[in-house]
Amino acid sequence: MKRITFFTMTIMTAWLLQSCGGNANRNKDSVDSAKDVNEATVNEVKAVDEKSTDFAVKAANGGMMEVELGKMAQEKGVSQRVKDFGAMMVSDHTKANDELKAIATAKNITLPGTLGEDMQKHVNDLNKKTGKDFDKAYMDMMTDDHEEDVSEFDKAAGNLEDPELKTFASNTLPTLRTHLDSAKAVKASLKK
Repeated sequence: MKRITFFTMTIMTAWLLQSCGGNANRNKDSVDSAKDVNEATVNEVKAVDEKSTDFAVKAANGGMMEVELGKMAQEKGVSQRVKDFGAMMVSDHTKANDELKAIATAKNITLPGTLGEDMQKHVNDLNKKTGKDFDKAYMDMMTDDHEEDVSEFDKAAGNLEDPELKTFASNTLPTLRTHLDSAKAVKASLKK
């Protein structure tokens, strides 16, 4: 009887050890498979050409400046039209910035987290102005900036190699044209 119990225990122990070892191999296989899938996914992310990357970085920097200046216009603006234009800048450019960030993340493009030196200088210079001087300087800057933006986004919509960034430029262009028209109208109203 003791022999049968000992024999049974030996078989059970061997069976348990084999089961555990088998699971270890299966777990290793699962980890290897997941690693292969991750490597394949990384390899599928196509490198973005330099023009497309430069466009994304410049657009992100400009978009951040528009939001920053829009907030400033809401606080410092004297004219209600300037304040309203600032609110539109914050809303529309925040939305565009979020779309651009999503595209950049998917394509492993590193966008700036803070304003570039030139953009920060514009913000600092404008922040020194007050009253009607602020309104005029802000609307002058918004008119000039949006003329440049429309030109840049129009080129990008026609010439970028990256299809998602090309589509982003194309889809954002009508909003930028609306901003330019609005900036010109607000600027003209300040002269009255």
